[in-house]
This record gives sequence, structure tokens and C-alpha cells, in this order.
Amino acid sequence: MVRITVELVRKKAEHHDCLLAPLEEIALHQENIEKIEFLQDWCPKLKILLMQSNLIAKIENLNKLKNLVYLNLALNNIEVIENLERCESLRKLDLTLNFIGDIVSVETLIGNYSLESLYLTGNPCTDYDNYKNFVIGTLPQLTSLDGKDIERSERIMALQNLPFIRSDIVFEQENYRQQRRKQKSRLEKTIKDKWENEYKDMDPEERNKKFWAEKCEHAPEVRYEIEKMRKLKLKSYETETKQEEKRTYKLFAPDGRPFNINQAKINFVFDDSGPSYVLDLAVYKHLDTSLLDVDVQANYVRVTIKNKIFQIQLPQEVDITNSSAQRSEITGHLVITMPKSNACIISRPKKKETAEKVQAKSKSKVTEYLRSGQTKREFLEIGPADDVLDFTNMTRPKSTPAAIDPRLYASEKKPSADFVDNPEVPHLI
Repeated sequence: MVRITVELVRKKAEHHDCLLAPLEEIALHQENIEKIEFLQDWCPKLKILLMQSNLIAKIENLNKLKNLVYLNLALNNIEVIENLERCESLRKLDLTLNFIGDIVSVETLIGNYSLESLYLTGNPCTDYDNYKNFVIGTLPQLTSLDGKDIERSERIMALQNLPFIRSDIVFEQENYRQQRRKQKSRLEKTIKDKWENEYKDMDPEERNKKFWAEKCEHAPEVRYEIEKMRKLKLKSYETETKQEEKRTYKLFAPDGRPFNINQAKINFVFDDSGPSYVLDLAVYKHLDTSLLDVDVQANYVRVTIKNKIFQIQLPQEVDITNSSAQRSEITGHLVITMPKSNACIISRPKKKETAEKVQAKSKSKVTEYLRSGQTKREFLEIGPADDVLDFTNMTRPKSTPAAIDPRLYASEKKPSADFVDNPEVPHLI
């Protein structure tokens, strides 16, 4: 059983920022809903409610929707019109292709003074004689019935003959009720036996073919069975989506040799005929270059394309510093050019000296030192001798300064001839 949930209503209210309280219109059609519930509490300001093509069997839980103007319950399993008396603003009611046989139940809509349009096409009650006159006479506020405007003459005639028409309608309705009770019990028993015996061990494909080839009656029980079969059919054709385990790629063999990997599964061309290796990768044209990462090593090249690895081993070592990667603005291809490395290191063998030669060389060095007679300490000089710093003359001026302050050579100033020294005056310090 599919129920109305908050998540479902919010999903259908995307155009209104998923807010339910101020919502004025909502479409819940083709959701296989079997019961109307919660809407009057979650969306009290609803004006338009579309719930066609579901499995609703009863009109209920709508009495709080005082602003409801349009209610669409077409293609459901409704058999009685009820519980709409308090929908004061209701103007349009669509009950097309339901199973309403109790036509007298339209009398519950007498108090809906705003009701203008009523649709009952495809219901069993439309087969009653004088069905149209009964509805027009019972609901004088209607302006159209089943999509057709009501003439004034039709309204007058229906009102005049309403008592007689109603007695005939009640008689036909009672006959339909008896037939419907028999049909319901028979269909419930037949469907139960079919699923417990005939369809129990049958192959799903054969069961589907047989079910859809059979003729069926127009009844609520058959609609439930059709929905059940539809779900089983969809389930049988659904492929089981197993979560793919993320594969961990090994980039190198145990001996250090790089593997060839094409995780991105893109086409490539590797040219080794010239002096350089040229790798042309058919990268997706509209892929952003920032999603590419190129790593050129001496014996392999690795390209990461949107977190997917492409790696290829090189037959010969390449010059990493002179390698380049360019991308075409037209095709989007990535071209990596890697010059072949021709340099090779050759180690020269050292000459082996005999022990006698080494001993003779050491004796000659000692003899030369003794003959020189050097006993004083020799200093280690770094660089040419002219640049040696002489710290002994560090404080001596190399030349006289350009200007000398005359105050340095000023003599003592002598007093004038008429100067009298007063001993009472203190000395100036």
C-alpha cells in the first residue's frame, strides 16, 4: 500500500521551495495512492488537488480544506460520493472513470453552493435512465454536467419531475448494488484461486503473457490485480544492480617494471619510429584540461584523466627534461612528445698500483721534507696572495683625511690685558 508521506508531498512542491503550509496546488497523480490522508493538516490552504490515476477507494480527510476549488479524483476506485460537505469553496469536481453506482449520494453535494461543474463520465450510474435529469434536479447550482452546459429548459423539466425520477433511480441503484455484491465476492474468490493455484509455479514470462491476453471485467478488484501484475512485471525485468567493487590497480610489478593500464578506456596512438616517442591520447573534447595530469618518467608515462589512470611502458629511456605535452584546441587530443635518451655512462677502470710502488712514493716524500729543513709553521692561504688580509695595519690610517676639524688643534685662549680675576666668583666648569 502506497501512502502519502511528507517526502512525497515536498517532492511535488519543489516549485514552492518545498514549503507545505502555504501550498495552494499539488499534483499527486499516478502514485498508486490508496488512501487520502494528512493533506488537510499539512497543506490547509490548498486550492487545487489533483489525485487522478490512483487506487483511492474512498473520499475522506478533506473536510478542513475550506479553500479547495478544484478536486480531481478521476481514474480511481471510488464507489460513493461523500465527505465533501465542508469544502465550501469547491467549484469543480472530477470523478471520471470511477465505480460510482450509488447516484443518490450526489445529494451530499447539495450544500456545496459554489459547485459549478461535475464530471461523472464512465461511472456505472451514467447507465441509469434519467441519470442526467436526476443530477440536474438534485444540484440546481450546477452550470455544466460531464462537460456539457445545462440548459434552462432541462433544469425546469428536471425539477418538475424529480420525485418520479428519484424513485426510478433508487430502484435501478438497488439492482446495481445486488449485482455489485455478487461481482465482488465472485472476483475476490476467482483472483485468490488464480494466484494460489494457477500462477503459483508458473514461469513469470508465461504468466505475464497469459494475464495480459485474458479478458477482464471493469471492477475495482481487477484494477488492484492489474497493479499487482504491473509491479511483478517491472520487478522481473529489473536488472539487479550490484555495486561494483572499486578495483585497485597495481602500477608496478614486483620487480619494478611498470604495467600498461588504460582505466579510462580511451583510444591512443603510440609512435616510436622517430627520434622521439609520440603518444597521442584521444581525450574527450570538452573535458577541462585541469582534470588532466601528465607524469613522464624515464621508462614510463602516466596520464591521470579525471581520476582514471592511463599508463604505458616505454621501450627505451627518455629525456624527461625535454619532454613536452600539448593539447589540441580543435580535437581535444593530448600529444606527449618524449625524446629518446642516447647518453650512456661509461665507468673507466682505475689503474691498480702495486704495494712496492706505493711504498717507494711514500719514502720519497719523507726524504724531500727532511731535506727542505722547514721547521716553521706554514699558513693555509685561500685565493691569491695579493688578496690576503693584513690585520696588523688595521688601525693605521692609509692616508690623511680630506678635512680636519680645526677644533682639534685649538690652543688655550688667554685672558685680555685689563682682566681682573675675582676670587669670589666660582670657576666655570
